[in-house]
Amino acid sequence: MKTNNNNFGAVEFMRSQRNKLSDKLSQMTKEEILEYFKKRNSEINIKPCAQ
Repeated sequence: MKTNNNNFGAVEFMRSQRNKLSDKLSQMTKEEILEYFKKRNSEINIKPCAQ
């Protein structure tokens, strides 16, 4: 059996990203949040099935 010596912590990374996003969104109004996600969605060109 192969051992994995990966130092990447997925849970830690996800928590840090969630906290960054929460901090950013907490300072925005509802309209700004909607605009942010519309803009972000248009910037991402990768379809989930293409990964």
